[in-house]
Amino acid sequence: MSKKREITEIIFISLDVVITLSFLVVSIVMNVTMPKNITEYNNMEGLIGYLQHNPTIYLFAFVLPLIILLILNVMFFVLKAYYLSRKKKGKIGFLSKEDKAILEDELMKGNDLK
Repeated sequence: MSKKREITEIIFISLDVVITLSFLVVSIVMNVTMPKNITEYNNMEGLIGYLQHNPTIYLFAFVLPLIILLILNVMFFVLKAYYLSRKKKGKIGFLSKEDKAILEDELMKGNDLK
């Protein structure tokens, strides 16, 4: 893997972590500070109060992006693991020529379906 690609992967992973953590912090603070009665609810101010008064905006601005990020993270993790395992599977360069010939003979015998 090239150095430039490694740097861009580190940058994207860092951005993903920062965005996910900030969304999680806002979600936790919003749920923890949920008022007990209507007078506290009406007196809420700031971003948390705005989000508590407008749950649709909270859903589309914080909850759905968190779900999408989770799905994308799982997909990229599975794809990365698949490509790395596939990349390592095909390398038998550490075998000597005799070992490669023996292995090839054994594989050819195993392919005979008689």
